[in-house]
This record gives sequence, C-alpha cells and structure tokens, in this order.
Amino acid sequence: MNALAVVIWVAVVVSCVLLVRGLRRARPAPAAPAAGLHDLSEAAFVVGGPATVVDSALVSMLGDGRLVVGGPGIVQVRPGARAGDPAERAVLQAHAAAPSGWLYQVRYAAMCDPAVQGIGDALAARGLVSPPGTGRTWRRWGLVQAVVCGVWLVASIPLTVVEFALDPDPGVPFVVTVAPALFAGLVLGLFCRARAGNRVTPAGLRALLALRSAYVNDHSPYVQTALFGLRGLHDPFLREQLVPAARGTRLAAAQSGARPHRPHSSSSDSSAALLPVLWCATSDGGGGSGGSGCGSGGSGCGSGSGCGSTGSSCGGSSGSSCSGSSSSSCSSSSSSSCSSSS
Repeated sequence: MNALAVVIWVAVVVSCVLLVRGLRRARPAPAAPAAGLHDLSEAAFVVGGPATVVDSALVSMLGDGRLVVGGPGIVQVRPGARAGDPAERAVLQAHAAAPSGWLYQVRYAAMCDPAVQGIGDALAARGLVSPPGTGRTWRRWGLVQAVVCGVWLVASIPLTVVEFALDPDPGVPFVVTVAPALFAGLVLGLFCRARAGNRVTPAGLRALLALRSAYVNDHSPYVQTALFGLRGLHDPFLREQLVPAARGTRLAAAQSGARPHRPHSSSSDSSAALLPVLWCATSDGGGGSGGSGCGSGGSGCGSGSGCGSTGSSCGGSSGSSCSGSSSSSCSSSSSSSCSSSS
C-alpha cells in the first residue's frame, strides 16, 4: 500500500502542476500594462458578450424614440432614425432584414453582425477576454482530475479495510496517507475548471471595474445596461420589452444548435461573470484545441459544424448568418476559428 500511496501522490502533484501551468499559459497576456476599455460597447461585451452590446444599443434607441414598440414584442424604426455607433447600426440593419419586426429576431441578428462580433476580437487582441475555446482542454482536464481524485478518495476506504485485514498493524492507514493529496487534487481540479470557463481575464476585470468607477454617478438606463447587463436595467417599460426578447434569443440559439449562455462567476466580482452567446472569434484561441466556437461552452455555431460550413449559421429564425463577406468575423478565412472541436 505504501508504494500505491507514493504513486497516487506523484500522479496528483504532476497533474496539478501541468493543469495550473497550462491554464496560466492559455490566458492571453494584456497587450500593454495600461490596456483598458475604450468605450461602453466594449464594457458591455465584457459583461455579457454580443447580447449585452445589443441590449445597450436597444435601450438607447428605445429610450430616445428612434425605436418604438409596435405591439407585444414588436419594434418599429422611426423614419429618419440614425445610428450613433456600430452596435446601433447593426440593430437598424437587423430590423431591415426582419420582416416581422420581432424584437428577439432583431436582437439575435444584431448579435451576429460583424461589427458586434469584432468588438470581441479587439478585446481578445488586447488580452482583456479569452477567445472561445481557449480553456476547453484545461476545463476538461480539471473535471477529469476532480472525478478521478473523488473516485480514488472513495476507493481508499475499502482499500484501507483490506490493508488492515492483511496486516493488523500497518502503521498509518492508507486512507489517511492519500486523502490530503486526493482532496487537494479534487478541489484544485474544480477550481481550475471554473477558471478555465471564465473568459474574462484579470486585466479585463480590472478594466471593467475602472470604467464602472468612472460612471459611478451615471444612472441612465443605457450606461447601467452596458456596465451591468439587463440586471442593471430598472426601467419597467424597457425591461418589459428586453427580458422576453432575451428569452426568445436563447430559444433561437438553442434551435440553431449554439449552446445557451451560462455565465461564469469571477472570484473578484460575480457580476462580471460573463461572456457570450454567439461570439465567433477570428483569433486562434491561443492554445485551444484546434478551434474555438461560438457558444459559451466552446461549441460551434451549429451543432457539430463550423460557422462557415454549408447549412449552418449563427442566425436563428431571423435568417442571419455568422458567415458572410470577407469582413465578417466569422468568415471562413485561414484565421477563422469558428469551427466546433469536440
């Protein structure tokens, strides 16, 4: 049993060291020590990805009357309405392509617009967020390590009984010998799995907190939505429009094969937990396993297929696709990493 205990200790220590090193190397480094967020659209992407960027634009346009509610869940654009930034331009283009004017369709199509997707690429280039799929390998490693350690922790109890049956005076019981290593491996595996799933880097979190401090006295719906997502939106009329639209978007994402958003809490600020439904990063993922996906769990735009593959798209019932012109962040260029990797 002593030899088995030594093997278990060595295996757990080696696995933990490799897991921690791999996770640290997979995190993109900030492009500069002072890398920060340039505007509220970038802050919105850090908070909730393309969804929060578009929600902020919708709040701004509904608030100043450029968009008006034409019925339950339906919006119309006022004649002469103009966009103030790329996200608002994406909303107007999405509305023009949505014949029914359903808000969830407009929201979903705008999320897949290259201009909105490009915000994530710019943040990833500056090391403020990790591209989709970056931590997939280490997330799986952490889970496997935790499960294996848990199984051995349970198995050490009957092995200790066998040890006492073979030798009434074995010295330190087997379970006591291996329990510290196995328990530490289990906890570290789960911790690293959670860290690998959080795409906001420490530099991105610091930049978000700095921008929140700069706008601490601004309680306008647009600013609060950009900095905190829909949970920061307290206007009852706007919430009545956008919360159901968010639910509709999740259904559209599920129907198109993309995984629904599952926020990951940050150890420093649980509200910045965050990233996206449908971000098709064009960067290579910095150590991901061959590609990064659009869904929050690293899935491709469609189930089992990449952004540019035939018959698959990030758009739902609105008919919008992540693939498109050469300027699209989901185009099938050599640098694209939208394909799903299993």
